[in-house]
Amino acid sequence: MALTRLVLTDFRNHADAVLTPGSGFVVLTGDNGAGKTNVLEAVSLLAPGRGLRRAPLSEMARQGGKGGFGVATTLAEGAEIGTGTQPAAPERRIVRINGAAAAATTLAEWLTILWLTPAMDRLFVEPASERRRFLDRLTLALAPGHAHHTARYEAAMRERNRLLAGDEPADPDWLTALEARMAEHGAAIDTARRTAVEALADRLAGQPEGAFARAGLHLDGAPAADLAAQLRAGRTRDAAAGRTLAGPHRDDLHVTHLGKDQPAHLCSTGEQKALLLGIVLAHAELVADRTGRAPILLLDEVAAHLDPSRRVALFDRLAGRGQVWMTGTEAALFAGLGQATRYAVRDGAVVPA
Repeated sequence: MALTRLVLTDFRNHADAVLTPGSGFVVLTGDNGAGKTNVLEAVSLLAPGRGLRRAPLSEMARQGGKGGFGVATTLAEGAEIGTGTQPAAPERRIVRINGAAAAATTLAEWLTILWLTPAMDRLFVEPASERRRFLDRLTLALAPGHAHHTARYEAAMRERNRLLAGDEPADPDWLTALEARMAEHGAAIDTARRTAVEALADRLAGQPEGAFARAGLHLDGAPAADLAAQLRAGRTRDAAAGRTLAGPHRDDLHVTHLGKDQPAHLCSTGEQKALLLGIVLAHAELVADRTGRAPILLLDEVAAHLDPSRRVALFDRLAGRGQVWMTGTEAALFAGLGQATRYAVRDGAVVPA
């Protein structure tokens, strides 16, 4: 699983950038603000969701451009995927696969993309919603249909919340239909998440202690088996609260430092970073073993926050594990990397280094 050509058109600060990466390491170096992370964000949009920044689509269009943007790629097996927006509809995402229009959720059938950014360093102390998004990205890599179920569940929940908040009494039959839809997709979400957490937890528990701390994982949330009944009984409560108070959208991923038997949110900043990196690496290996295709990894500024020994350990562990995109302000951070496709990024221009 690799990109062989990537074209950015009016995306962020890139007016027209063309990259032809190899199948292994891809290194982007340059000053802060040059546009390195923008390239990773563009790659992340080739998967379902809103990308690694979760920004509004209208913000991704280049200032001074025509108002829309485009991200296009050719995969190693020859498939062509594109996504972007048009000036007339800056918040409407367009996806095309081999020239045909497609839903964004179908991207999971073509590419598995995982990322780690500096903004995720606080994952274990952020609200549960951030960990759910992280977990759903991990789950999606093992169950491509997960994107479909989460999109349908959230759409039904938004409509239910709207009806309950209305001035007029909601149609009970329509509420029942929405709740049945939430229960159906919620059960699929719950099953996929628990399967992913169990598989990843088993893999992490079986790994020896190394440069990156081993994490214990536990999904905190009630199984969604009787969700329709819970929702029906909770209509008055949910109307008063202004939101739905039962369902998989309330789950949380609990992480423990196995070596210290300590919750991740109580660990030091460095330990939390090592735990997170260990989870991402173990998951990438799990996906490769289960699917036969190594996911594309996007690691933003990861080398700068590791000591030299952990940096070497990271490069060694990633070698031969598929396409890995990394950014850094200094080329020296990647001196021990070996063979890689290297680019210098300067004010939106991307050139071979």
